[in-house]
Amino acid sequence: MQRFNHIGELRQQLHCWRMAAERIVFVPTMGNLHRGHLRLVEKARDHGQRVVVSIFVNPMQFNDKDDFAAYPNTLVQDCAKLTEAGVDALFLPSVEVIYPDGYQQSSKVVVSGLSDILCGEHRPGHFIGVTTVVAKLFNIVLPDVALFGEKDFQQLMIIRRMVDELCFPVEIVGIETERESDGLAMSSRNGYLNAEERQQASLLYRILVQAKSQLLLGNENLAVIEALAMQALQKGGFRPEYFSVRNRNDLSKAQGNAQDLVILAAAWLGKARLIDNICLNSG
Repeated sequence: MQRFNHIGELRQQLHCWRMAAERIVFVPTMGNLHRGHLRLVEKARDHGQRVVVSIFVNPMQFNDKDDFAAYPNTLVQDCAKLTEAGVDALFLPSVEVIYPDGYQQSSKVVVSGLSDILCGEHRPGHFIGVTTVVAKLFNIVLPDVALFGEKDFQQLMIIRRMVDELCFPVEIVGIETERESDGLAMSSRNGYLNAEERQQASLLYRILVQAKSQLLLGNENLAVIEALAMQALQKGGFRPEYFSVRNRNDLSKAQGNAQDLVILAAAWLGKARLIDNICLNSG
């Protein structure tokens, strides 16, 4: 695995691969890698000959400076995992490389509407940071394909819309959420859970499954399903932000007779903000 800290050096190598007619597949990450990230890398091999991974903790997408400062740095372990996984290139830019004039002064990419609901409502400006850095990384790497996990379903939808509306020549592939044996969605944030909270955490997924079952059984009272789920999360020790049934194609609020749906949830447990979702097609 080759490592690159600067844009010019990476682009030279990418140019060589393109001249050899090799497809480039990109997996952007913030490090602290777990099995879900490695699943993305594994799936990347299905889409091209060269796999490029980036590790960059993006300050623009953090609402809390302390949260940014506390984000785990596991670079040595991450590099070992990516080398074993057969990654061809690892891009490790500094904040100064990505934001030469500081991220506060940087041009920003805004996907209106989708960025303002659900997680966007509770984390103002977060998705502007995501779309800005992903757009920059796409312009640096110029991948043929980029892979993202479906756990961050809203983020995936926003990136797809950005790519479509800004005419990026990259195919976006969503990969199914990787879960622990008890159903908890794998996340770097799970490391913030203490032992007791870790035992509680899988309740979030169980409540999503219960809500899906209600919808598949024909319960069209979405407001009641959402309210009961919020109550169950609170009773289970969570501090829920939202639990919402949405249309899968655009995340608009669903009606009781809708067919293609996604249920999304975000809730705090201790110091960890957990998000998850479950999709269903009741047709």
